[in-house]
Amino acid sequence: MNPLLSTWKPFGLTSKGITMTYWRLHYHIIWATNNREPTLTPDREKMFYGVLYKKGEELGLKIHAAGNLEDHAHVVASIPPKLAVADCVRHLKGASTFAINHMSGSDGQFKWQGGYGVLTVGERSLETVMEYAAKQKEHHRANRLVEVYERIDEETEQG
Repeated sequence: MNPLLSTWKPFGLTSKGITMTYWRLHYHIIWATNNREPTLTPDREKMFYGVLYKKGEELGLKIHAAGNLEDHAHVVASIPPKLAVADCVRHLKGASTFAINHMSGSDGQFKWQGGYGVLTVGERSLETVMEYAAKQKEHHRANRLVEVYERIDEETEQG
């Protein structure tokens, strides 16, 4: 079993054991840099992941896995029903853009492309999709892409 899943607890339980709404809503979200330019450099990538996990925690998300290339990012997350997927993506993209543009030496021109791709993920597929997202660089290098996992818009066949 994947170590990320070994500590998995049902959502909605508080530390006091009071049950709230039970939910298991998993999503694979993909978005690109502006004009698909290779602007997510290694330094920016570090900042992106720091912000992604921090903002995810603030929003009450569970980020299961993330991966990227220089021109796009993949995030596998569980999003609570109180938060719309579009709002979640807006917050993640906005916070990471702000942080990257305020890095020391930044030209302040980093932008994500408008829009994103999103797929729901079932329990049985979660681990597979997590591995796919986390190993983006390997999959692209070996040209082992899953077309539906790379879609960002209706016209994009591959990411």
